[in-house]
Amino acid sequence: MRIGPPWFLLVAPGLGALAGLLYGTLFDVGPLTGAAIRGAIIGMPILLYERRLLAPRLRDRIRALATPLFLIATVALYIGLIVIGNAVASTVLNKLFRFMYSARNAMLMTDTGLLYALGISALVVFVFRVRDLIGPGVFANLLIGRYHRPISEERIFLFLDVMGSTHFADRYGDREAQAYLGQVFNALALPVSRARGSIDDYIGDLALVTWPLDRGLRDAACLRCVFDFEARLAAEAASWRSRFGQVPQFRAALHCGPVVTAEIGLERHKIAYFGDVVNTTARLEALSKTLGVHVLVSADLLDRIGELPDDLIADDLGAHALRGRAEHLAVAAIRRRSSRAAPVVPLSSRAATG
Repeated sequence: MRIGPPWFLLVAPGLGALAGLLYGTLFDVGPLTGAAIRGAIIGMPILLYERRLLAPRLRDRIRALATPLFLIATVALYIGLIVIGNAVASTVLNKLFRFMYSARNAMLMTDTGLLYALGISALVVFVFRVRDLIGPGVFANLLIGRYHRPISEERIFLFLDVMGSTHFADRYGDREAQAYLGQVFNALALPVSRARGSIDDYIGDLALVTWPLDRGLRDAACLRCVFDFEARLAAEAASWRSRFGQVPQFRAALHCGPVVTAEIGLERHKIAYFGDVVNTTARLEALSKTLGVHVLVSADLLDRIGELPDDLIADDLGAHALRGRAEHLAVAAIRRRSSRAAPVVPLSSRAATG
């Protein structure tokens, strides 16, 4: 389960209270205090659900549905949460604040109240569906217009390639391959979310994940994301074998550096990154295949991270020539530390090996 920031436990009822105040103001239903309390109690479970703090597995299953089914299932779930929340709110208002003459009368919900709650819920469903379709980070940045004008920033890029997808397609067909890759990328979503990254694009069997530099460096979040994904695949190995006959394997390459980030497109907006760091990360992903390395990281990124988490170890692979780059790039393989692993070799001083 994803644990949201502590402040969200205050934001969730606050947003619900604002919706309640708006309803109380528009329809003059009585004391605004009661409307705010009712809105907070009704709205909080819905917002906690959307943040995966309530029924996360159910949420993931509903999220995987086609959009029409997703809308129907989500609205139906919201109705249930609204009815339960209204009953709880009514009991609280009656018992603690003496609103209404009886608890039974307090629990009654007017047609106007139900339609208002459903209208707000439908809006929330629509916003979150659009957010899911284009990505949380991209959605937020498009909404606030952060990249309407190009800006220079430093970012971390992860290219994650699903191995053997072409062979899988040859064996089982394109439809089954699409279902397979879809499930792989669905499984990747939670580790990326936990690491506070953003899946910015899917290119065939490759996922492009990015972080602002400071966010990806914090507690080596960009590396933890990769190994969290690996652990999830291993934990669900039986399910993968039962459904697809194999457990997904992948290669990952990570690099960081300056880029120009800009919002492009007129009818279909997209946030794009311009700079050598993107191409270099793609070359590193190709190099990882040549070297037979599971997780390959540039020395530039490792130097920024500093001390690795205790459960990870870096194996210095020297410097390598990359197509399109004049200078060699020092790289390292990252793996989990075993009980017999040797101490980490510092990567600050590396000699080019050609």
